[in-house]
Amino acid sequence: MAQPTTAAPRRTAHDARAPLLFGGVYGAVVASAMVAALSVAGHESRASRRYDAVWLLVTAFASALAHGYAHFIAEREPHRRGQAVRALAAEWPLVVAMLPSVLILAGAGWGWWPARSVEYPAFAFNIGMLFGLGLISARWAGRRWPAALVGGATDALLGLIVVVANALIK
Repeated sequence: MAQPTTAAPRRTAHDARAPLLFGGVYGAVVASAMVAALSVAGHESRASRRYDAVWLLVTAFASALAHGYAHFIAEREPHRRGQAVRALAAEWPLVVAMLPSVLILAGAGWGWWPARSVEYPAFAFNIGMLFGLGLISARWAGRRWPAALVGGATDALLGLIVVVANALIK
């Protein structure tokens, strides 16, 4: 009787795309929830928006570190040298997805646009990003354009529901 092989499974294009989509969606939702929480706290001055931008950037890196660390621990296989660093570095899509919100808040803090109600453009951008990621994901899955557009809109709506729920909880 032949012994089963333990060769590593072959990576597919889907495997490489999943972290990009996951990081983008997770980053957009976390950024929106953080902006909502900071806005509820009454932050509307230029100085407070600069502070909010820094806090959001710190949150982006902390979230990436926590998520990468969780992946590293959850795999529970013998670890090779540098594997933990690679697991943490693989979380870059989450950080990149949060950077537009950081820039929107920082821009309000620097006087590029009004500091008051700047959370609405941040929300709009993030919901648009969720729509785009949903659309891309559906197209990568082989769906036709009409179905992909519906999928993107559904993903944006689900993201909006998650953001509103997070804002209400905090």
